[in-house]
Parts: sequence; C-alpha cells; structure tokens
Amino acid sequence: MCMGVATANSILMVSFAREQMDEGKGARDAALEAGFVRIRPVLMTALAMIIGMVRWPWDSAKAANKNAPLGRAVIGGLIFATFATLFFVPCVFSMIHGRRGRRSAQTGDSVAGIV
Repeated sequence: MCMGVATANSILMVSFAREQMDEGKGARDAALEAGFVRIRPVLMTALAMIIGMVRWPWDSAKAANKNAPLGRAVIGGLIFATFATLFFVPCVFSMIHGRRGRRSAQTGDSVAGIV
C-alpha cells in the first residue's frame, strides 16, 4: 500500500517536471516548480492514507492487535516516502536531466531526441 502511494506521487511529480521542461524550462527550475505545485496533492494523498491507517496501531480490540505492526509500518513508510517524494525525487530529477542538458549542449543534440 505504502509503495503504491509513494510511486504514484513520484510519477506525478516527474511527469509534471517533464511537462515544464517541454515548455522550455531548465531541469532545476522544472524540478522546483514541480515540487511547489505538487506539494499539496502529494500531502493530501499521503495524509488521507495515514489518517485511514492511524486507528490500526492503537486499537484495543484483540483482533485488531494483529494489524498493529502493519499499521505502524505503513504510517512510517508513508511519512518517509512523502518526504522522499517532495525532496529527493526533484533533486535526482534535476541532477539527471541537468546532466543530459549539458551533455546535449556540448554535442549539439536536442534533449528531446535523447529520451
């Protein structure tokens, strides 16, 4: 569950940054714009799942105690994955695509042809 939400958020972040690059922005500016614009949807998605899972670790019913470790793992994973999506993914995107842009500028190729 956690990996699905984190992957979907990261894919949306990268696709938005790619759209910004197609409009002519540099890799760093596109990654920053994607981070600022997509922060609210990413946080809303993660918080919705965290709020839905918050009952599992602290439920006192005996049957629910079996799900408590799963609830703690999903909540912790979502918190980590949300921060990774908002900070790590744009940084890696700008490093990779910035390097491609510099390499294509040196060789004279277009960035769109490298993908």
